[in-house]
Amino acid sequence: MPDLKFLAEGESLSPTKLRVKVRDFEVIVDEPPSLGGTDDGPNPVEYILVALAGCLNVVGHMVAKEMGFKIHSMKIEVSGNLNPAKFMGKNGDRAGYKKINVRFKLETDADKETLKKWLGQVEERCPVSDNLVNPTPVEIGFEKC
Repeated sequence: MPDLKFLAEGESLSPTKLRVKVRDFEVIVDEPPSLGGTDDGPNPVEYILVALAGCLNVVGHMVAKEMGFKIHSMKIEVSGNLNPAKFMGKNGDRAGYKKINVRFKLETDADKETLKKWLGQVEERCPVSDNLVNPTPVEIGFEKC
């Protein structure tokens, strides 16, 4: 199967706000007032949690179908703590999340043993989780306009 390429193009609207176009969608990234923003959208680290929840939803349903059971209801809670010190230019161990926690709340007829196997497959096959768990090379450059 060939690689799929995804593209997000952003335009800065202010020091804290970015308008991003992805396919035919437009999303706003902004900071809450406590971090100098206008709260017009989730901030970048919140979008990481959103992306993980969205990916786990898709993969979770797909794997359940492959395993032959139905998920009647799924809720996904994703949370993480980070210390903003490094982000703010102060001493800190890292800028990102120290740990991300995911909790599924499932309504299904599948037993616990099946759900353990399901969860293993979901964790292994989720592209967003893979990018968070494994180092992914990121090349950052610029061009002057």
